[in-house]
Amino acid sequence: MENFHSKSLNQVLLDTNSSKDGLSSLQSKERKVQVKDEKDYIKKNNFAFKFLQQFADLMIIILLIAAAVSIVIGIVKRTTGEIVDGCIILFIVIMNAIFGVVQEYKAEKSLEALSKLSQQEILVQRDGKILKISTEDLVIGDVIILEAGVILPADVRLLETHSLQIDEASLTGESNAVEKDSRIVCREDAPIGERKNMAYKGTVVGFGRGKGIVVALGEDTELGKIAKVIKENEKQLTPLQKSIKDVGKILTFLVLGIAFVTFIIQLLITSSSVMDAFLTAVAISVAAIPESMPAVITIIMSLGVARLAKQKAIVKRLHSVETLGCCDVICSDKTGTITQNKMTVVCGFSDQKIQEKKFTKTDTNILLMKSALLNNDTTMADEKIVGDPTEVAMTEFGLKYKVFKHEVDEENKRINEIPFDSKRKLMSVLTINASQEKVMWTKGAIDSILDRCDRIKIENNVIPLTESLKTEIMNANNEMSDKALRVLAFAYKDISDEEDFKEEKLIFIGLIGMIDPPRDEIKSAVKKCIKAGMRPVMITGDYSQTAYAIAREVGIAKDLKEVITGVELSKLSDEDLFNNIENYSVYARVSPEDKVRIVQALKKKGHVVSMTGDGVNDAPSLKKADIGIGMGITGTDVAKEVSDMIIADDNFATIVVAVEEGRKIYRNIQKTVKFLFSANLAELLSLFVATIFFPSYVYLFPVQILFVNLITDSLPAIALGVENPDSDLMKIPPRDAKKGLFSNGIGISIIVLGFFQTLYVVGVYVLGIFLFTPAIATTLAFYTLNIIQMFYLASMRTDVNIFRSKPHKNKFFLLSLLLCFGLTALFAFTPLRTILRLEALSLLQWGIVFGFSVVMLITSEIYKLVEKSIKAKKNQEK
Repeated sequence: MENFHSKSLNQVLLDTNSSKDGLSSLQSKERKVQVKDEKDYIKKNNFAFKFLQQFADLMIIILLIAAAVSIVIGIVKRTTGEIVDGCIILFIVIMNAIFGVVQEYKAEKSLEALSKLSQQEILVQRDGKILKISTEDLVIGDVIILEAGVILPADVRLLETHSLQIDEASLTGESNAVEKDSRIVCREDAPIGERKNMAYKGTVVGFGRGKGIVVALGEDTELGKIAKVIKENEKQLTPLQKSIKDVGKILTFLVLGIAFVTFIIQLLITSSSVMDAFLTAVAISVAAIPESMPAVITIIMSLGVARLAKQKAIVKRLHSVETLGCCDVICSDKTGTITQNKMTVVCGFSDQKIQEKKFTKTDTNILLMKSALLNNDTTMADEKIVGDPTEVAMTEFGLKYKVFKHEVDEENKRINEIPFDSKRKLMSVLTINASQEKVMWTKGAIDSILDRCDRIKIENNVIPLTESLKTEIMNANNEMSDKALRVLAFAYKDISDEEDFKEEKLIFIGLIGMIDPPRDEIKSAVKKCIKAGMRPVMITGDYSQTAYAIAREVGIAKDLKEVITGVELSKLSDEDLFNNIENYSVYARVSPEDKVRIVQALKKKGHVVSMTGDGVNDAPSLKKADIGIGMGITGTDVAKEVSDMIIADDNFATIVVAVEEGRKIYRNIQKTVKFLFSANLAELLSLFVATIFFPSYVYLFPVQILFVNLITDSLPAIALGVENPDSDLMKIPPRDAKKGLFSNGIGISIIVLGFFQTLYVVGVYVLGIFLFTPAIATTLAFYTLNIIQMFYLASMRTDVNIFRSKPHKNKFFLLSLLLCFGLTALFAFTPLRTILRLEALSLLQWGIVFGFSVVMLITSEIYKLVEKSIKAKKNQEK
């Protein structure tokens, strides 16, 4: 797209081959081409494709292969055990896939959201006449009519402006409506927010009227470019998904290696047949794979998502919630997220005194409020004040002091007005009261007001406005502006004849300063964020002075050097930005491309970045970030659709709550992985060792292995997933996203504790062989393998001493114990044990089972103490 904002009107008309009166019908027909719309950039996949995508994972593929082999072997041997094994695995995998599709069903709806931003028809000027046409029939060079409420269907260079103000919040992040002026020629490098002579697709005319010449349509508009970037910026895998993928690779080589070694040993040492050796290898493979892990992790995250939903954080993509656990940079919009998205009067100046927060009801102050209400076009709709944000703020300011706009308007009827325009920077109204007294009320920029004032009202007196008094007023204005307040000046004069309704010889009343203030809870949320090792960053379309003032107040920035503008950012190369990215905490007046560059630079530095946003302009960076967080109240549909999570109350503090939940979820997933892998390692090693050293006996039958898997891989794993953390997770730095699930000693724990479980189970089996019978030995090993893992679960569900673990607070833990011991008792003491090929045990034999299981509990508790001691020593060395 050409830089039409930096060209004169005549040059724009030449470039578009148009005129101020628009195109002719013939020209429009000749130019009519099929415009590629935003929807062409959003690829939508059908349900079947999304379902098949769920199987494109190494862990899932391993499970499918194991299931297929197990079913085939069962059919060949005509045994039900292997068939049941395979069917259960297949059922779990399919259910997991269905759940994943349901969670991500709305992932690619950005097109529909984008299409909602434009209305169906627009007024254009053709053949010298004003016509209403479909927005689809617009062509380059068309002149469109702009009125309040119109949503721009294209990018236009403004031809005429009459008090024209356009709300560009959804595109630039600018919280206030932008005043437009067609006569201005902007510099070539001006950011979108400062192009006063342009209006862009998707923005809304808030006030005034004008005309504009269409210079870009469809994919060439700023909105179209954003849609294209959304398509190009594919979401990356979350840290957890990467870890699970890595686990799948490790597991593949481990299982294949052990299965191959077992196969060879069976052939060479035990003289087994090829088929028997192969079946043993397959049994070991099935025992080694925690087939429920994907489903259990999904359930753990789903429960976390449900908890977050109650706290107004709605997670759209399941795996995104754990990404928050390692997030160390939160890029947040200012308006509505950190601030209240509501202009509020916080300061005033009258009687030559600055008043903050509380105003005394002096004559001058009442006159100041009256002037602010009369020079004001707000209305009431559904018991809500509607209008320009600054005028709404002044109306609410009056309400606070029981000076009501409707009463003031009834007492002072408006009979004339001079609308605001950018050249004068003033607005004036003429009112008449019941006594037929006419008063002119004027508001505007301080310079424009002072130039037209020759007197000032101080307390009950009107005196000449001297230079020294003007200096005091300017000093007050500067003091308020330094606090990033938007300052308006007010004046009045009594007139006897409407011919005197001119903006001159006015009486200065005072100043009103307003700002969009921070949310009450933001300061504490930012403190918590920093304490947790996360860096909050503000990225906004507002001016740098306003952004810095808010950032400094809430604790995001301490020095003006931490602020950089979009213009300054555009002058930095990618390398310079990469080298300096950590020096900036506030980015002001940035473009959509700038936001993507910021996120990319932070990610390149190794940070895990979350990005909040509510506008169309935020969509590319939301998708590029590790986790995109959309705003539920003020967010556009586009921002919500590309986001991974939506904050229902638009509150930065809710993000911090979500981060804490994300950390908790990941910590619990690590516990679950530790439990599942150590349990499966015990099954694998015990089966491997027993098969090698006791080839003449059956260690465990396939149906028994399946039963053990069902008991240990379901509720116990979920119980770990809902544990409350032992320590305050928000007092420690975020975890390193580069470290996988086996980091922080988890891998070593799996090996050590898996080895001890193997040792005790095999020990019980050996005792059974020598003291009793092979059938009793198998039964002892089966019960020990089940019960030992319940004792192990009781120990490892918490980092503290087991006697301080408060088991009653985790219903899933109690339920898993009930299930395990209940099913064990059901099969142990009823004829059902024959289904699992189990023998009845004596009291002594049950004593052996529980004795070895209790030893595992003691072993795990000792290991926790040793592990804690080693970590404490390492922290001291650091």
